[in-house]
Amino acid sequence: MTTRAGGVSVGGYESLNLGRAVADDPAAVTENRRRVAQAVGASPVFLKQVHGSTVLRLEPTHVAADADPPPADASISTDPSIACAVMVADCLPVLFAAPGAVGAAHAGWRGLAGGVLDHTVAALCEAAGTDPRSIHAWMGACIGPEAFEVGADVLQAFEVDAVHRDQPLFRFQPNEAGEPRWRADLAGLARRRLQRLGLVPAAITGGGWCTFSQPSRFFSFRHERVDGRRSGRMAAVIRLR
Repeated sequence: MTTRAGGVSVGGYESLNLGRAVADDPAAVTENRRRVAQAVGASPVFLKQVHGSTVLRLEPTHVAADADPPPADASISTDPSIACAVMVADCLPVLFAAPGAVGAAHAGWRGLAGGVLDHTVAALCEAAGTDPRSIHAWMGACIGPEAFEVGADVLQAFEVDAVHRDQPLFRFQPNEAGEPRWRADLAGLARRRLQRLGLVPAAITGGGWCTFSQPSRFFSFRHERVDGRRSGRMAAVIRLR
C-alpha cells in the first residue's frame, strides 16, 4: 500500500497522489502512477470505484492506453503482468492472494455492507479453482475506530439494532449536540465478514493503521472535510508472481 511519500505532487497532494479526480496536476498523477507500476513490476488497473460490489476480472484489454473499464470496486487477476489496485483515502483496501490468482477490494462501509468482499472471494475461488480456506487477506490503512463516526443508517446497513448500544464493533458515543452517534470499527467488520466467508482467521492480517490520525503519512478524505486541506488518494496494489 502506498502512503503520501515518494511522488512528485505538491501542496495538499504532496507527494504520491494517485487520484485523477481531485484537481491535482494530471502530469504529476501520471508520473506517480508510473512509479507505482515500476515498484510493483506490473501494470496496475485503477478502477472506476462507486462504493458498490462489482468485481472485474482483469484482462490485457484493461491496460491498453484507451481502456475504459466499467465501474467496479474490486478486481481479480490471473496474469502476472496485470496488477489489481484499489484507491482509498479512508475506506478500507483488502488485498487477496490465492494459488494462481490475486485480488483487491475497495471496502468502505457501503461496499462492505453490500457484499464486495463476498463477491471478491467468490470470484477468486472460481478463478483459482480453490476454496476460501486457501485464501490470504491483508487489510490496509483505513479510518480507525476512534475516528470513524457514523449514524444509525450505518448500523442498519449491517443489521445492527441501534437500541442495543453496546456493540463490539460499534461503540456508542453521542456528538457535541447530543445526537446519537457511534464509532465504527471498519477493519473489524471486514475481519468478521472474511471469517464468515470461510477464510482461516490466521490468514487475515493487517488493518492496524488509521488514515485520519496520521495526516502526515496518509491521505484522508474525512480529514480534508475537517480542516479544509486538499487530499489525494493512495492505492493498495497486488500482483501475481
